[in-house]
Amino acid sequence: MMGSAARSPSGEGQSRPVHVVQGEFYVTADPNVVLTTILGSCVAACICDPVAQVGGMNHFLLPGDSERSEGGESLRYGVYSMELLINGLLRLGAQRHRLEGKLFGGGRMLQGLTDVGFLNAAFAERFLKDEGISNVGGSLRGDRGRRIQFWPTHGRARQIFMEKAEQTVFQTERRAPAPVIDHDDSVELF
Repeated sequence: MMGSAARSPSGEGQSRPVHVVQGEFYVTADPNVVLTTILGSCVAACICDPVAQVGGMNHFLLPGDSERSEGGESLRYGVYSMELLINGLLRLGAQRHRLEGKLFGGGRMLQGLTDVGFLNAAFAERFLKDEGISNVGGSLRGDRGRRIQFWPTHGRARQIFMEKAEQTVFQTERRAPAPVIDHDDSVELF
């Protein structure tokens, strides 16, 4: 799934997790959906329109977009991924002036190499500012991976830092989607 949009509810009161991996985005108006992802140096933008009650998440690997490639590769780049996320929200009835964003990830996962996480975080902050989208929270940078949950129709987000002893984020992202987690070390952002 490269990107997706959903409008119809899945069932009253049932939480339905949707995992967003590298190079994907998802937008929805379904109040039962909770979007999840696992981040290291990548960034996820969680954006919603609280009045229209629509929201979505993307997960990008690199900040720039100097050469868009074919076959969905361009979704790995922040510029293109952000454009798709925002356009998807607008198609579901969001109004640009009401959009609120929360940014997560951008960690420094490997020492001694270019700090891609820092570049991703700086790009995401600058993008929201340049587009006039309110940055109302989130958690960027650091040296630990994190699991993110986002309730797109409410704008509520929860972050759980991964233990350093856990497998690397790169290996963890390749596993099956993580279930909705209820954990003591979580941080909720409203």
